[in-house]
Amino acid sequence: MVLYQVGSLYGFVKAAGGRLNHVKAHGALYNMAARDPLLARAIVDAVHDFDSGLILFALANSEMVMAAKKTGLAYASEVFADRTYQDDGSLTPRTQPNALIVDEQQSLNQALMMVNKQQVISASQKVISLKADTLCLHGDGAHAVEFAKTIRENLLKEGISIKAPVRL
Repeated sequence: MVLYQVGSLYGFVKAAGGRLNHVKAHGALYNMAARDPLLARAIVDAVHDFDSGLILFALANSEMVMAAKKTGLAYASEVFADRTYQDDGSLTPRTQPNALIVDEQQSLNQALMMVNKQQVISASQKVISLKADTLCLHGDGAHAVEFAKTIRENLLKEGISIKAPVRL
């Protein structure tokens, strides 16, 4: 199913004159594959089999990162500016209270810590090490535009360049 979806996406991107650069599972599939090595491997294999030059966006420290490393597929460790984390480095499920960060300053502080220190503070205040190659901010959040502007402005002030990962 993942191979079929990547192929379909490729067709739409090509028809629009673009080039597919990266692939990212979404929602429940993304979160399940972050924890399940067999599911992670299936996604990685599908992406690799379709185009081994694509970049897989995967939750930092996840099973998807491990599977990509084993397969030799390029990946970008993804972190989230508007989600809270659990002690194991997973995202707090949206069904739980405080899964979403709704305070702009908290989101900014978390983004800067992840990028500058390669760490995040979990919901129970545990420091978690992670690699931050790409930063996700959900566009459906009530304050997404304001968060994005503030985060971008502050990353640039800190001398951090913002650019798309480059495919192989």
